[in-house]
Amino acid sequence: MKEDFYNILGISKGATAAEIKKAYRKKAIEFHPDKNPGDTTAEEKFKKAAEAYEILSDPDKKAKYDQYGHQAFEGGFGGGGGGFGGGGMDMDDIFSQFGDIFGGGGGFGGFGGGGGRGGQRRVKGSNLRIRVKLSLEEIALGVEKKIKVKRKTQAPGTTYTTCSTCKGTGQVTRITNTILGRMQTASPCNTCGGAGQQIDHKPAGADSQGLKVSEETVSIKIPAGVEEGMQLKVTGKGNEAPGNGIAGDLLVAIEQLDHADLQREGDNLHYDLYISFSEAALGTSKEIDTVTGKVRIKIEEGVQSGKILRLRGKGIPSLNGYGKGDLLVHLNVWTPKTLNKEQKEFFERMAKDEHFTPKPDSDDKSFFEKVKDMFA
Repeated sequence: MKEDFYNILGISKGATAAEIKKAYRKKAIEFHPDKNPGDTTAEEKFKKAAEAYEILSDPDKKAKYDQYGHQAFEGGFGGGGGGFGGGGMDMDDIFSQFGDIFGGGGGFGGFGGGGGRGGQRRVKGSNLRIRVKLSLEEIALGVEKKIKVKRKTQAPGTTYTTCSTCKGTGQVTRITNTILGRMQTASPCNTCGGAGQQIDHKPAGADSQGLKVSEETVSIKIPAGVEEGMQLKVTGKGNEAPGNGIAGDLLVAIEQLDHADLQREGDNLHYDLYISFSEAALGTSKEIDTVTGKVRIKIEEGVQSGKILRLRGKGIPSLNGYGKGDLLVHLNVWTPKTLNKEQKEFFERMAKDEHFTPKPDSDDKSFFEKVKDMFA
């Protein structure tokens, strides 16, 4: 039995148009193929959500569904010239019809697609995915990477002819009798795959679609502030499509390399600095690494272990342009693990000295207070 459209979107029958749209957008984002690469279950849920929204967002179709259920759309829904045709929905159709749901044209940069509904449908080539490893310095400053990519392109000398089945439209229509009368649905042509063209001549080395694999150097501009797991899109640098189709996209996943001294937390950076007991007692200055070069910091005499020095603006730039994070320097006083006789005698004499007796004041905050300040 086909799943109830309201259950698919997680809403009640009394949901408003705004609530229906909000529920669909939430499901579409959750199960978007670009967020779930290779996950056929997520893709199927994505299509089901689109199917449910196509019906429930249209007042007339919603009324028919509320009265007759799925029977109202047997053989494919969307009456009167269009629709997805039931379980055979296509990603390009979903994005061309519901692009506004994602904030215009396709949101995640996934499938997007080709020509308008009702005219010839332009086939889009498949997307390619690569990973790019970046150092913290590259992330902090932004970088342009030149990456070699193997992608399918149309082989020189390949020619095409109009598809004899769909007559170049890329779609075939069928008439289905339902309890509401005769309904017309359209679906991609099986002969040409929706391209509207068939291969007429292909040169040696080309595949059945007239494409060949070639290596190309692609320039990728990566903005400052990206994070591990983020995905950027280079439009039109995926595999090309046969005939008059449009090229897919190159999806670039960001991988952040470990830094020898710095740890990232959002836009902030953390640095563990170890100083000797003598340096803590007498004060000193130290040179430390940042993502934009070395800086020298001053450490006051009598500093306590665990103190955090905040270097404002020395962290990672916000990807949204809201300034920069900070560099938090954690001071750790190193306690000697072994002492010679003379050193032991010195510390034994100091054990009862008032200068060596712990006397924390209001400036010597607890661990939890320091953590609270760190996120303030």
